[in-house]
Amino acid sequence: MRLEEKIDVAMGRKKADLLFKNVKIVNVFSGEIVEGAIAVSEETIVALEAIPSKRVIDLQGRYVAPGFMDAHVHIESAMVSVQEYAKAVVPRGTTAVVIDPHEIANVLGTEGIQYMIDSAKELPLSVYVMLPSCVPASPFETSGAVLSAKDLLPFFNEASVLGLAEMMNFPGVLMNVPDVLEKIDMAKNRPIDGHAPGLSGYALSAYISAGIRSDHECTTAEEALEKVRKGMMVFIREGTAAKNLDALLPLVKPENATRFAFCTDDRHPLDLGSQGHMDDIVRKAIQKGLDPVLAIRLASYHPATHFGLHDRGAIAPGFKADFMVLDNLEKISIRQVYSRGKLVAENGQCVDFPFSSRNVPRSLGAFHVKPFHVESLEIPVSKGKIRVIEIIPGQIVTRMRIEAPRERHGKVVSDPSRDILKMAVVERHKATGNIGLGFVSGFRLQEGAIASSVAHDAHNLIAVGVEDEDIFVALQEVIRLQGGLVVVSKKKVVAALSLPIAGLMSNQSLEKVSQKIEMLKKIAHELGCGLEDPFMQLSFLALPVIPELKLTDRGLVDVSKFEFVPLFVD
Repeated sequence: MRLEEKIDVAMGRKKADLLFKNVKIVNVFSGEIVEGAIAVSEETIVALEAIPSKRVIDLQGRYVAPGFMDAHVHIESAMVSVQEYAKAVVPRGTTAVVIDPHEIANVLGTEGIQYMIDSAKELPLSVYVMLPSCVPASPFETSGAVLSAKDLLPFFNEASVLGLAEMMNFPGVLMNVPDVLEKIDMAKNRPIDGHAPGLSGYALSAYISAGIRSDHECTTAEEALEKVRKGMMVFIREGTAAKNLDALLPLVKPENATRFAFCTDDRHPLDLGSQGHMDDIVRKAIQKGLDPVLAIRLASYHPATHFGLHDRGAIAPGFKADFMVLDNLEKISIRQVYSRGKLVAENGQCVDFPFSSRNVPRSLGAFHVKPFHVESLEIPVSKGKIRVIEIIPGQIVTRMRIEAPRERHGKVVSDPSRDILKMAVVERHKATGNIGLGFVSGFRLQEGAIASSVAHDAHNLIAVGVEDEDIFVALQEVIRLQGGLVVVSKKKVVAALSLPIAGLMSNQSLEKVSQKIEMLKKIAHELGCGLEDPFMQLSFLALPVIPELKLTDRGLVDVSKFEFVPLFVD
């Protein structure tokens, strides 16, 4: 839309495309509810007055609020394609997300990043990208790619790319590691997201001095307050694996609210389907006493301004016409969603959504696993006791236990009577033949095995089970599917979900994916598993940057010591 035309429309010399009258505007600038009208031409709001328009819609006194923006999310965790993700979140009022394609980048490198960017084009959801800063995430596992600043630099030519994603390697920042600093220098004046759980004092000051301006890892009010006082933007996270709203929301006050925004980080399919997306967080915040207009600001205008998106996140002249029509402000009852001035969702369903998951390139599903046999999962008896990973239900941190091994025919085997099960991590990117073996407590399986190709952050194959034969069958089925979640009982596959996109995402709808995950969980529970979500718990057991003991394809890692340790303890 030419500037002259925009001014002519706003002045009433030409007709606007669309006028919404009898509306209650949620004004994120003044904190008010303002009765009035909204005039839209092409993709832009041109006036908040009842100017001449080609078409008029009477909203009969309903509320109109800016569309939600998720300040930080990994779409891969929803286990669906970008298109299917848009179908799921747009009816919930989300019109923009800021993604970190960290998961798929650890599998496929630059090809994975480009796939996410391309998949997001021409959707009614604006998908902005922060480039993954830590691929691989650690030196203790075999990742599918290694990304340098040189590899990332060309992506800044993409209009959707905003900056550098969560800098998880905060020790590398503080120790002036050259390749870490090179990525920060590459970002120049662009936004750089942080990831610094527990960092405080002069170390935090040094981290911020490097140009890192946000953090989504705060778990206590004290931690968040220090970061706000030092100028950081705190993204209050309410996801599936980590929930921080209760701890951090009491900090939000009118005088400091501009330093807070909402994000999900990771929301799994079942939660997206049953609870919602940003609408769920805003609704919870209002229920906990936050002013509704302020709650909406934290999910719209605040993340938009933080990322320099100065035409997003508000109902005002010159802003993109991304907004939702609400029947009830406190309950966030969404009747309609508009993206770029077009109706895209109504009554919880997408309207005229022509985009389905595009064909998955063969290279995105390629597995490179060196052939192995069931004997490869055997652990010969050795002297001493064994280290066991102990799951803490509902958390991604683990404990290390020392236990006497159960022996059979000169091999160390699972002991379901003590809830000690064998665990295997198989490298799947470069056919190295690496297989990490260990033991885990907490699943309580009495028979069978479960396996997955979702294993943060390198996403090698991971499995837990009672008998080696079941573990082997489960792993082989994941390989046959070229990615997925599997449950095996008595050497037979009894349930599976295919994840053909990098072994992380399905090209089916969120509803179908959720149904299959429910079935997988149900059968796992029937086999004795006591964990609410065994596959989510399994996915974090190979993450060697979260304490205390983890297993990768290269072996057991004592995260507190930041070193490999043997299975057997003298």
